[in-house]
Amino acid sequence: MDFELNDEQRLFQRTLREFVDSEIVPVAPEWERTGRYPAEIVDRFRQLGLFGITIPEEYGGLALDRVSFALVFEEIARGWMGVAGVLGSHSLAAWMIARYGTEEQRKAYLPDLATGARRTGIALTEPGAGTDLQGIRTRAVRDGDHYVVNGTKTWITNARHADPMPVLVKTSITEPAHRGMSLILVEAGTPGYTVGRDLPKLGYRGTETCEVVLDDVRVPASALLGGTEGRGMQQALSALELGRINIAARAVGVSQCAYDAALAYSRERHAFGRPISDFQAIQLKLADMATEIQAARLLTYWAAVRSEGGAVTAEAAMAKYFASEVALRTTMEAMRVHGGYGYSQEFVVERLYRDAPLMAIGEGTNDVQRMVIARSLVAGDSTVGW
Repeated sequence: MDFELNDEQRLFQRTLREFVDSEIVPVAPEWERTGRYPAEIVDRFRQLGLFGITIPEEYGGLALDRVSFALVFEEIARGWMGVAGVLGSHSLAAWMIARYGTEEQRKAYLPDLATGARRTGIALTEPGAGTDLQGIRTRAVRDGDHYVVNGTKTWITNARHADPMPVLVKTSITEPAHRGMSLILVEAGTPGYTVGRDLPKLGYRGTETCEVVLDDVRVPASALLGGTEGRGMQQALSALELGRINIAARAVGVSQCAYDAALAYSRERHAFGRPISDFQAIQLKLADMATEIQAARLLTYWAAVRSEGGAVTAEAAMAKYFASEVALRTTMEAMRVHGGYGYSQEFVVERLYRDAPLMAIGEGTNDVQRMVIARSLVAGDSTVGW
């Protein structure tokens, strides 16, 4: 049992940390506040090969181990959680194409997705179907050697840049509903495929989150992910397991940033002639934050390691649930340590406080994660302990 990063992972972490500290942290406050798209950061993602983290080497990707995958999102979210979303949705969709796509689909898309020449996302959620994906209404009807797709998706990250966009559809109306669900790869510029308005958000700025409308969109039958109908729900849920590790790692990064800011401020801020870090009330907050962050980090890395061997339904849910709840608590406590200054946009904790709630909602709400964990335990699919 080894609780340390190996040499390669530590070097990778150092590279990421230097990049984040020098090129993301200095610009994040102003760009986040003004809504400026982080084009220069995205270009650096390309140069660092980060668009290929879940793509096999044979297609030009980095094929990172899962702990290194988590490190990417922890470090970037520590600098600016919003820009981590640019890589998050892309990485999940690229992984799905690599894992489930036909060889023709892999050859057509993965080399460009690995370099960032193409980007992608994943269109699952609809105005009337979020947690209940089986309730989606987007339909894809076979018409000769094409599908005709109609429907609306919402809360779609990378929508303006995705090419192709994997879209979860119903290719047949059957019971149970998941047996009639498929994923179809829709290329940008296809007639009838429209990216609508950017949705206003509390936080998670830096990447666009949009509505997508599909109005009689004709795509070739060869765009069906994997080439077989009825596999879409299984494919999407497998990707969401990886996505939950991504979200857990982002939550750890946000929490780490909040803790670092609170510790530094407590040493600098004086009250009653002493730094406030001398007061027990502040010390207790710092101790709780540090303990919970390290527990969340280890749980996230544990889930990441376990995911190398196959499905990690309960483990990924545990990591995402716990780490995101820690992020909610640590960002609030960091704000309290800062007092009135924590409410000011001049200090980073205000942004962290706005970013943290997304991790408790995205990739399945935390109430859903608790049900996933419990069902896995009751069914005997997962156990607690060794």
